[in-house]
Amino acid sequence: MSSQQAAVQLGLAKRNALILASANAFVGACAPIAISLGGIVGDYLLEEDKSLATAPVTGFNIGVALGALPAAWLMRLIGRRYGFMGGALISGLGGIVAANALFQLNFWLFAAGLTIVGIGGAFVQQYRFAAADAAPEIFKPQAISWVLIGGIFAAIIGPQTVIFARDLFAPTLFAGAYAGLFVLSLIGMGILFLLRVKEHSVLLDDSPEEPARPLGEIIGQRSFLIALACGVCSFALMSFMMTGAPLAMIGCGFSTDLAALGIQWHVLAMFGPSFFTGRLIARFGRETIVATGLILLIICAVIASLGIELWNFWLALVLLGVGWNFGFIGATAMVTRTYRASEKNKVQGVHDVILFSTVAFSSLMSGQILNAFGWNGINMIMVPVATLCLLLLGLQVRSERKNRPIVA
Repeated sequence: MSSQQAAVQLGLAKRNALILASANAFVGACAPIAISLGGIVGDYLLEEDKSLATAPVTGFNIGVALGALPAAWLMRLIGRRYGFMGGALISGLGGIVAANALFQLNFWLFAAGLTIVGIGGAFVQQYRFAAADAAPEIFKPQAISWVLIGGIFAAIIGPQTVIFARDLFAPTLFAGAYAGLFVLSLIGMGILFLLRVKEHSVLLDDSPEEPARPLGEIIGQRSFLIALACGVCSFALMSFMMTGAPLAMIGCGFSTDLAALGIQWHVLAMFGPSFFTGRLIARFGRETIVATGLILLIICAVIASLGIELWNFWLALVLLGVGWNFGFIGATAMVTRTYRASEKNKVQGVHDVILFSTVAFSSLMSGQILNAFGWNGINMIMVPVATLCLLLLGLQVRSERKNRPIVA
């Protein structure tokens, strides 16, 4: 490839990453709305067994897991641009179902609505892979970071949508906020229409030199398994603590507004570091940044266990967000090195099914653990899980260094 062709490829990769980041700002805003209010609304709709209050948030995460493989299949069939637009529409329709459930005071219909929003969210999770796959190797970590920068604006747009629209259908609280998801999805569809990718690039990428391997061979690689474990750990622990935090804060006497504001700071911390995470990965390596993220998750649990003052909750949530950013972006970059271009759709789909199935389980257990053991129960689980993944990552790095050929 000539230098001119490389420059054109890099320019197109940057353009697509910017478009995906912009779409993430609006379609991605559906997630913080669904998650930050899901447990609170669930608690409001339930009359007796409050341990199921986080079930709607679990429904959202189940939706992401259920939608991962269909999303990969659909985008292989019709291309990423129209696939992403369809995913945005699904999120909007899920918001309409959730809003209707609030009018009916129907808990399980509300959970079903958030599940539909989650299915649309499965397409949003593919944004990062789409940006990386279209980018030169040197730009892949930054492309992932650029897409996640859109989450900063989603962290602002989501809560502001709640504040602006939650009382639109008073006295039915929060129905307007969930109806607002449909508006956000329409804006996102308009942005995604500008995306320019090879709609059937997976077919063009296939070549006799790099035939697609069996799925079992790909996911059986130790490098893939370690990357998956680190990504699952980062995301599942983040969801586990984030889901329980608003309920714990309210249980400690803080207002709903303070709980929502804490989540807003958390989401900003999740995506804010994306401005420089890609550069940090390029300088220090994927594994080093993942390890830093896991250590931050351990520190956040320690701070949360020190007390129940407002600063304990907010500082822990901020560190939780930064730890997720480093761990998840770094782990995603590690995953992109384990498959060939001809294998990307099936590997990415399976990866996200495993990832978000675990995240769904963690969000469900958050309510159960909080109800049975309190806020400290959540904090106590964080440390050993993150430590285990940190040890696995260390063994992987040690093995790679040991097997690295010695240059005379």
